[in-house]
Amino acid sequence: MSLWMILPISLPVFTITGIWVVYAMSLYNQHVCPVHNWLYNESCEEQLPLQRGPVLCCTLDNIPLISKCGTLPPESCFFSLICSTGSFMVMLIGLLRYAHVIEKHQNCVLNTAGLSAAWICAAGLIMVGNFQVDFAKVLHYVGAGVAFPSSMLFVCLQSALTYRLAKTQEEYRVAHLRAGMALLALVALVLSGVFFCQESFVLQHASAIFEWIYCMLIMLFYGTFAFEFGGMSGDTLVVLSRGGRGGRGGGGGEEGLQSFSTSGCKMEVGGGSNHHQPDNLSTL
Repeated sequence: MSLWMILPISLPVFTITGIWVVYAMSLYNQHVCPVHNWLYNESCEEQLPLQRGPVLCCTLDNIPLISKCGTLPPESCFFSLICSTGSFMVMLIGLLRYAHVIEKHQNCVLNTAGLSAAWICAAGLIMVGNFQVDFAKVLHYVGAGVAFPSSMLFVCLQSALTYRLAKTQEEYRVAHLRAGMALLALVALVLSGVFFCQESFVLQHASAIFEWIYCMLIMLFYGTFAFEFGGMSGDTLVVLSRGGRGGRGGGGGEEGLQSFSTSGCKMEVGGGSNHHQPDNLSTL
């Protein structure tokens, strides 16, 4: 087992724990209402931080959306830290996954698109964490509009890529797991977006719950890369140093290019001998 598998496991552990800590801090400071609260009013006589008692008067400003939980200090500081750190880890995992596919198989459109989606998601996540919704609403919503769709695209691309490269029964089980998580995440994202646009307090509260579910699923999806990262070695970094050129069996170069397919990943053609190299060069 390679120590690289700690990286994809640490991302969901760190982010999921972190955002629940942010929620707990926000709840303690009475900046949002609890998740189990379904009663909201148009307005309240006192703002939530000034209220006392077991029954609280909540408005739409107190719905426990993830962004709302990280809007006000001190929890906003931790929320920004979690998003920035998580963004870096997403970029790193996406890059290593990209290189690992090239090392073990060959590069393809699905692999390149997956890397692009991961990095776009990371950029959106930085904006979400550092521009709070109550103080920079436009920039925050731009970041959310980038992060949510790109993260959904990433899990869909990686699910398809896993099926494309699967050879063993265990790899197919991982592919089934990822496809199921991607489907659940898609349902949660659609319901969250649809309910968020409604005027009903109940539906907007349901939107917050589905948003939490979606984020949990996406983070857990990243954790499944521990299956591939467990077999990763230093050769993966060599692939990156070559600018993404390489493949299983050390083919690389001209022979590696022959296994590239614009419709998806294909296995490498084979090593070949030296007397075939002039024919390959003339073909290119």
